[in-house]
Amino acid sequence: MIEEIHIFGIYFPAGLAWAVLSLVITSLLRGPLLRLPLRVVLWQPALVELAMFLLIWWGIARIADLYLPRGMVS
Repeated sequence: MIEEIHIFGIYFPAGLAWAVLSLVITSLLRGPLLRLPLRVVLWQPALVELAMFLLIWWGIARIADLYLPRGMVS
């Protein structure tokens, strides 16, 4: 079953909500990561950012599945 989140009378797919939250977290982490000297060592820094986004998205979805009550996500 596709899970949905009810926000202000509008139903959103849960995956979309977790992706937006993951995008916000990734963009907040981008600044500190740019200051690290890892950019010189990495072959493709964009792939690292993509992997970070996907891992955060997966983690948020996993945590939501385990800890959110069924009434909040229908």
